[in-house]
Amino acid sequence: MVLFLLSYLGGVLTIVSPCILPVLPFVFTRADQPFVRSGLPLLIGMAITFAGVATLAAVGGGWAVEANQYGRIAALLLLALFGAALLFPAIGDRLARPLVAAGARLSQAAQDGNRPGSTIWPSFLLGIATGLLWAPCAGPILGLVLTGAALQGANIWTTLLLFSFAAGAATALAAALLVGGRVFSAMKHSLGAGEWIRRGLGIAVLGGVVAIALGLDTGLLAQISLASTSTFEQALLDKIQPQQPASVVMSGSGNVMMGGPKVMTGGPSMMMSGKPAMQATNDLPVEGQLPSLSGAVAWLNSPPLSTEDLRGKVVLVDFWTYSCINCLRSLPYIRSWAEKYKDQGLVVIGVHAPEFAFEKSIDNVRRATKDLKIDYPIAIDNDYAIWRAFNNQYWPAHYFIDAAGRIRHHHFGEGEYDHSEQVIQQLLAETGRNVVPAGFVTVDASGAEVAPDMDNVKSPETYIGYERAANFISPGGAVRDVRRVYSVPSPPQLNQWGLEGDWTVEGERAVLNGASGHIVYRFHARDLHLVLGPSQTGEPVRFRVLIDGKAPGNDHGADVDGQGQGSVTANRLYQLIRQGNGVTDRTFDIEFLGPGVQAFAFTFG
Repeated sequence: MVLFLLSYLGGVLTIVSPCILPVLPFVFTRADQPFVRSGLPLLIGMAITFAGVATLAAVGGGWAVEANQYGRIAALLLLALFGAALLFPAIGDRLARPLVAAGARLSQAAQDGNRPGSTIWPSFLLGIATGLLWAPCAGPILGLVLTGAALQGANIWTTLLLFSFAAGAATALAAALLVGGRVFSAMKHSLGAGEWIRRGLGIAVLGGVVAIALGLDTGLLAQISLASTSTFEQALLDKIQPQQPASVVMSGSGNVMMGGPKVMTGGPSMMMSGKPAMQATNDLPVEGQLPSLSGAVAWLNSPPLSTEDLRGKVVLVDFWTYSCINCLRSLPYIRSWAEKYKDQGLVVIGVHAPEFAFEKSIDNVRRATKDLKIDYPIAIDNDYAIWRAFNNQYWPAHYFIDAAGRIRHHHFGEGEYDHSEQVIQQLLAETGRNVVPAGFVTVDASGAEVAPDMDNVKSPETYIGYERAANFISPGGAVRDVRRVYSVPSPPQLNQWGLEGDWTVEGERAVLNGASGHIVYRFHARDLHLVLGPSQTGEPVRFRVLIDGKAPGNDHGADVDGQGQGSVTANRLYQLIRQGNGVTDRTFDIEFLGPGVQAFAFTFG
């Protein structure tokens, strides 16, 4: 009930969100007309469309996003037609002639919605247009609902939450209509300016159409408006979804699963200073039972495994995803444990829970598993069923299960590998085995799997898609889902970054449209990685890397040569920079030499 109330309140607050401002003049054009015949159908149409688009965004994947963009274009055309009809009734009449009957009724209702007997359908259609434009304006509260949809799958609970959010937005609109009606009535009686009011609203509607089409609703207006409610919404979220308890400690860094302005988010990379006290392994508590693994959509390197199949075995469950740098740096230890203790009864299971959409491709995971030399069983958890069963929130996350099927220990993030291996040894000893290999594994990691230089990491994980982007400095900000030519101010400050060239910035990525384009980042770390993908057709894209305007030389990463040359051939994490001695603030510049490349996130080490 609290979440329903919070969703409703979040919808109410969107009335003062910056990207709603261009839509409000259009709403107020209905303020002086009968509410039941005009305002109410508009609100119903808006609520239904908003909830429908949000549901598709939550469970439909990329095609729904594209459908929503077409819907936005149709909505802008509809609003432009409506504004022109308000401003110039004669134009409205001419435009209505070639349209279908519904379009003609819409044009007529736009001019005289108070006429007795006029139909409610034009207002309903205008409500649909409003809903299509309103849907992208969502703060952290809607992000929580949509994240829940991605985690829980399509269900009536998610739909009801989305309708609750839409009902809140409709309530705010209804209040605006009622208050606006009184204002309009007073103005008409005192000034007799109904015609000029109508024309002024027509101009305002057309101005709003231009603002939305140019992306000013989420760019310029978001910067100049003092009415943004995201901070307040996030504070409310924190009340009902508190941070991880203090007893859950991360060493090193890990990625967190949390609600936010995206359908499925990994959250920020968490880097904790210091380490918790080493827990004695001779007194491991029972934390719960091994949940079912039946939610996996596929298995690699093994037939499907069940809890019964694992009875009598010591099990290590590793939640990971193949483009996660924290997961990659843990893999050398996971592989070594699997090899060292396999004859003693240890079973390692990697549960692959994707962060980015491309990680849901089983072929991509299979290719990555082969490249990473993983031969233990991998459960493909695309629906996050196993993730939910463990109530997990982190990448990487390690759960240690004894031979009786009980969870006896967990560890989140990187580090404390010796202690984790002690836990494995104790759980194997509890099975009655006389000889359990002692000591700790030594790993010979290379490339992105090498442990980070934490003393020199002063740059945070940075996402490029607008849903989680920060410190983006290209003038005008990111225009959502629209092609735009960007530039990078010089010089950027530490941890600032920007795009240069013709790009389309989407929710979780930026896609290069032109024949060449740059990403520039001012960073401080030994290693710089970038999650990249080739063009949609799979064509490789060549690139060139510079540091402070020069080829990296000996500071090149595993996926780049000394001249900074490389190629994006698959969706994965690329190590582009590995500095030697003297780590300091540096300016990284990657130039892509072909269209279609996809850029997702920077990570450092």
